[in-house]
Amino acid sequence: MSKVMIHATVSVDGFMADPDGGMNWMNGFSVAPEDEQIVEAICSDIGSIVGGANKTQTIEDGEIPYGGFLKVPVYLMTHSEQAAVEQDGTRFIFVVDDIEEAVRRARQDAGEKWVSLLGGRVARQCLTLGLVDELRLHVVPVVLGEGIPLFAGLQRQLRLERMETSAFASEVHLRYRVLRDVPASGD
Repeated sequence: MSKVMIHATVSVDGFMADPDGGMNWMNGFSVAPEDEQIVEAICSDIGSIVGGANKTQTIEDGEIPYGGFLKVPVYLMTHSEQAAVEQDGTRFIFVVDDIEEAVRRARQDAGEKWVSLLGGRVARQCLTLGLVDELRLHVVPVVLGEGIPLFAGLQRQLRLERMETSAFASEVHLRYRVLRDVPASGD
């Protein structure tokens, strides 16, 4: 059965996008072949994706996760019913207000591969519900000071087990397993 991961690039201060949702700050850093191999290995193991729909709840040019090269089903969380969309060989399935259903369906589609969670709100909801197996983070050497955080607002404490840490050129690659049966803060 598939597993669920949060796969994200973040700034040193934990932001995954600038205040306007932009991600250009991630570019321009030196990259070693080993950095690229880590990302390629993660991507080759992704069988489906769950993310949040954009504000217009449509798929616009340039919005395909992972640049569209994965060609795996993408489940997008919405607040209103939408028909599935096929764009550039990627199928987008809209799920109304039920993150557990989206993850369940994505896991079925992924088979033995991973489900990748994209977006801070989706990641936090899945962490709160205990649906996440691992975190795979790439930390870029920049402090944004403000932006869209990956973990801020998470309503529980999580314990993690470090599985891998590596650094080659500019970024640091972190892999953590989410430990189960740890009481939430305040319990």
